[in-house]
Amino acid sequence: MSTPRQPPTTSGPPRLSEVARELVLPIGITSTGWPAVRDKLRDLGIRFDRWQDGVGRCILAKREDGLYAAGIGGVVMSIPRQVGKTFMIGAIVFALCMLIPGLTVIWTAHRLKTAAETFRSMQGFARRKAIKPFIESTPQGSGDEAIMFNNGSRILFGARERGFGLGFSEVDILVLDEAQRLTEKAMDDMVPTTNQSKNPLIIMTGTPPRPTDAGEVFARARREALDGESEDTLYIEMGADPKTDPLTWAKGFVDWAQVARANPSFPKRTPRAAILRMLKFLGLASFRREGLGIWDDGSAIALRWSVITQKAWANREIPESVITGEPFFVLDVAPMSTSACIVAAGQTDAGQTQIEITSDGITLDHRDGIDWVVPHLARVGQEITVHIVEGSAAEALIPALREAGVTVELMKRSDYAKACVSLVTRLGTDEIVHIGQRNLTLAAGAGAKRNSDEGLWTWGRMKSTADITPLVAATAAAWLAISAGSGPHIW
Repeated sequence: MSTPRQPPTTSGPPRLSEVARELVLPIGITSTGWPAVRDKLRDLGIRFDRWQDGVGRCILAKREDGLYAAGIGGVVMSIPRQVGKTFMIGAIVFALCMLIPGLTVIWTAHRLKTAAETFRSMQGFARRKAIKPFIESTPQGSGDEAIMFNNGSRILFGARERGFGLGFSEVDILVLDEAQRLTEKAMDDMVPTTNQSKNPLIIMTGTPPRPTDAGEVFARARREALDGESEDTLYIEMGADPKTDPLTWAKGFVDWAQVARANPSFPKRTPRAAILRMLKFLGLASFRREGLGIWDDGSAIALRWSVITQKAWANREIPESVITGEPFFVLDVAPMSTSACIVAAGQTDAGQTQIEITSDGITLDHRDGIDWVVPHLARVGQEITVHIVEGSAAEALIPALREAGVTVELMKRSDYAKACVSLVTRLGTDEIVHIGQRNLTLAAGAGAKRNSDEGLWTWGRMKSTADITPLVAATAAAWLAISAGSGPHIW
């Protein structure tokens, strides 16, 4: 049941319905376990803002049989950074552990670093004077971080990338942090841990996924909730107006009204300095997702289809198309080495040049960081030549690639500029096709121009609204394939 945004109150702090951009409630709610939790937290000296009170009321909402209303579909929360999500969920979990003896909570994040940071935060929470008497111990070690309560309740912390969670049973509450990186495999591993609980609750929290994230689980849960396809899911989304585009902001300008729209903790609990620090370290494109909570399938990406038009890209999609001619491979690395991507291009039986991100059939070769690149290409690249655009961040990997036995060739910067013009021109015809990969589509829609010499231009990473490593690699690969004669036209 989708709840329309309510008009603001004339006085007093805002309600959840006023600050949430999207609020979808499960059906059949008759009561909530929130009052007991709220009162316990007040005894501990913890008070929530009015909108947080609404979050707690919705999370712990129950049906007539006393089971959680979101006990099947789960709680799904898309919330920007610096809103206080960890404190809010953590406080609720602590109170439940105190109120319900023997409660088992599993708190997982995708990465070990995030899981460790969350444990340290909760460890500090456990040391509070009012809470400490309820705590038996806070053991820690490699994969053994936990908060143990005197009444037998426990909160266990770990990283999904390390396989944490397998083997547990009778898990009452499962918190899946960094849900934007939640994979189908992780869900297959984690969800069965709750099967033996009498009243389980699964809570997924995260920020809008990046193109490199395995965000389909999170995105599907959001889509089903917004489309009205799930009657047993609680969906809460905090975010700025989807049309907000930080890349259009003048230097030094921050749209504080949109920051406040996305973050109900600003400025009372989250100061301007925290937002400015996040903006500085994330960059404009990432800040749009992680700081303002805007999903890439929102209007800003759609409105950005200007260099490559959305119509031209959609018209060139042939999901069943296959490269049958000699493929050309291009590796591209994002600035600061935050991601890397490998794209292949080659001729199809229909005489068209196809571009696609390579994969093993399951995982796309567009991933976070660069640690995976050399060992991956060392395994699969012994009989191929990997091309890298001159002057790109991928050049730094050339010595390691060659040492690993991978053949590498540089593409001249002048040829790359010609390739950019060529790709856009040929997408207007039937010469270039793709198979509809989400990562490549997002990059194509986000690509912005950076002027070059003699009327040419290249893709401008700083002006683009998302990670465009797939687009850069695809542009170069298509040029190589066409120039070598595997396409129908030769430059």
